[in-house]
Amino acid sequence: MKRLALSFLAAAALLPIVAAAEDGVTSSKILLGQAAVFSGPAAQLGTQMRNGIIAYFNHVNETGGVHGRKLELVSEDDRYEPATAPLASKKLIEGHKVFALLGYVGTPTGVAHLPVIPQAKVPLVGMFTGAEALRAPLNRYVFHVRASYYDETEKIVEQVVSTGGKKIAVFYQNDAYGEAGRKGTEIALTKRGLKIHSNGTVERNTLKVEEAVKAIHPSEPDAIVMVGAYAACAEFIKQMKNAGSGATFYNVSFVGSTALAGALGADGTGVAISQVVPFPWGAAVPVVKEYQQLAAKSGFNDFNFSAMEGFLTAKVMVEGLRRAGKNPTREGLVDALERMQDVDIGGFYVSYSPKNHAGSKFVDLTIIGRNGKFLR
Repeated sequence: MKRLALSFLAAAALLPIVAAAEDGVTSSKILLGQAAVFSGPAAQLGTQMRNGIIAYFNHVNETGGVHGRKLELVSEDDRYEPATAPLASKKLIEGHKVFALLGYVGTPTGVAHLPVIPQAKVPLVGMFTGAEALRAPLNRYVFHVRASYYDETEKIVEQVVSTGGKKIAVFYQNDAYGEAGRKGTEIALTKRGLKIHSNGTVERNTLKVEEAVKAIHPSEPDAIVMVGAYAACAEFIKQMKNAGSGATFYNVSFVGSTALAGALGADGTGVAISQVVPFPWGAAVPVVKEYQQLAAKSGFNDFNFSAMEGFLTAKVMVEGLRRAGKNPTREGLVDALERMQDVDIGGFYVSYSPKNHAGSKFVDLTIIGRNGKFLR
């Protein structure tokens, strides 16, 4: 009888260990977190990114979840301000106790979020930024889905030079995001024996572009690479055109393409934007068809690049969770993602390894046509 009691106690002592699970994982649910901008001039970027994630999560949940667990997303507003960003991540990790993170938005906020991630050892998939500061040195817990700003600015400079342009100016946000795009443009120009023709900056979350117009317009550039959020870029383009500029305007993808077109109205015709996801209104790429169907089903009928990126980010996260197995751990998710070599998620490919967390180098160029419609 005594031996039986001891055996029972030993078994009971093991129960908490067996039953214990990572934060955010229960028998029926996996809780995931997103810190992004949901207020202020850049709010559409976070909102659309979230809409794309939700559209895919809704589909996954309706079809049985991941190994029987439903996915739940909780979002925190970092306001696109570095000072508040770490608090948003800590609230997700320590307050909500999420299992993993995805769909972050922005470079200056991303840089501020970054120290929190490895310290907590919580995986983060998909940052709506292409800055090198978030890619090098490699961070074990951060996985990128999109191409870098260096990839984007290389594509833009290649396009401008191939059409005879040589005088290339840069209008950029005065922070880590803007500097990443400025540096990428400089690198691309240096490869071709050229230099940045003129510069102008704008402060984050403001529309004060007058000094940038004064700095750039008199130099009569052939083209202007723009590295900012949609509201400030739209104001800059309008003021440059009012001043009589004949330059071609090129934006990197973070600008928020649909929001930019809406803010520009008639002034948007001919403005170019580099893209790091497939054209969301197309029909040739399987993942785009899937996005259109599932976004519409979730009530998100305003197809756009930002939501397309959120959708792809969600697909990468779900693929990683499936590969992590029926009893997922954070370290197991990292290992599973690092084994994803040249994975096809519907005509868009991602590759990771222990030495490479830059999932894609895909870059395309689009132009705003008449009535705000996008052309490839």
